[in-house]
Amino acid sequence: MNRTYSPKASEIERGWWVIDAANVPLGRLSSVVAGLIMGKHKPNFVPHLDTGDFVVVINAEKAVLTGKKEQQKFYYRHSGFPGGIKSESAEKLRQRRPELMIERAVWGMLPKNKLGRRLKLKVKVYAGAEHPHQAQQPAAFDVTKAI
Repeated sequence: MNRTYSPKASEIERGWWVIDAANVPLGRLSSVVAGLIMGKHKPNFVPHLDTGDFVVVINAEKAVLTGKKEQQKFYYRHSGFPGGIKSESAEKLRQRRPELMIERAVWGMLPKNKLGRRLKLKVKVYAGAEHPHQAQQPAAFDVTKAI
């Protein structure tokens, strides 16, 4: 009888990837990032374990929204108090904190449970081209070939 293989924690190898978000549509970028941090590109992927890699996204401010989404897409948050809803257009959010657009898009593509909350910590997003993760020796990932 064959047994289902499940990788052990010691067998999981984690890599680091750098993705340049310049001129890449936001949704396509985030689906690639979500797949990398979940480990879907690995042969030992299992949906209930963290088998994925770390991803560093640079040039977040240059990610593209197609159509009129820059003015028509809104991000909402609520304080928890009555009447405490606040909205902000994608255009203003990009000016204030461009990293948040990519972080929220990736979070929307992850499972909404303990595993998903742990996975979202593996994405490091930076507005510019500089990042402090050179010591991890991240490999460049070409998003245009993956989408």
